[in-house]
Amino acid sequence: MPPVRPGETALVTGATSGIGRAVAVALRDAGFRVLGTSRTPHTADAPEGVELLPLDLADPASIALLPGELRSRGLSGSADGGVTVLVNNAGESQNGPVEELPRSALERVFQINTIGQIEVTQKVLTGMRNSRRGRVIFIGSMLGSFPLAYRGSYGASKAAVRQFAFAARRELRGFGIGVSVVEPGAIATGLSARRTVYVDPDGPYAGEFTTMLRRLNRNESRGISAERVAAEIMKPVTAARPAPLYAVGSQAPLAFAAARLLPRDAMAGILARRHGLR
Repeated sequence: MPPVRPGETALVTGATSGIGRAVAVALRDAGFRVLGTSRTPHTADAPEGVELLPLDLADPASIALLPGELRSRGLSGSADGGVTVLVNNAGESQNGPVEELPRSALERVFQINTIGQIEVTQKVLTGMRNSRRGRVIFIGSMLGSFPLAYRGSYGASKAAVRQFAFAARRELRGFGIGVSVVEPGAIATGLSARRTVYVDPDGPYAGEFTTMLRRLNRNESRGISAERVAAEIMKPVTAARPAPLYAVGSQAPLAFAAARLLPRDAMAGILARRHGLR
């Protein structure tokens, strides 16, 4: 598979905080021209040397404007100039009991975490296909592989994008495009302050939900750094033959090995207990 090269252009969604910011810096330091996206690019704090574009994955109209934004930065999308590395990072962390999740919340999390990421990918694939090289990396979550109570909508959105990615991997490899998913575990990025929460505080799930969320926040405060995740993301960027799945944090090698040996309910029980559930 043809390599992508320093000096070419990488696009990172959600590049002003957390994993997105860290991977934008890693790509910049590796010699790529880096374009990042933000919902508020004019007020956002971009890493030095990273150009910001406006993009709101919750808004299909914003995604439709992305090709024009890329052209305004001199990217034709053809073989002689376009994005050759795409890191689909921007997303929403949603929480709530399945019985209490409103339709609007479900539509939002799948629009941002799944549909929006696929649509952004579609906007740059023609250029990659014409140049016959590229790397597309989707930032998933270990919760896409290991479901956790009260995190069903989030985990399902990440599992859905993983399946899209695995299917696209076969479709695109003949054009020199590598597609991979990176599934982080617990990460210390301050995400707990930005979660969306849908729960009736006086309802039947409130007590257990609160326990889960408190333990989730604690686990993430002790998690790996965004820079460690960025280092993992760089592996499929630079690999001659990128693997389909990379996982990092939360004892990922042990977790995936155990999942091959233990019944599904046993793995679910281990994860539940780690989050204070019985």
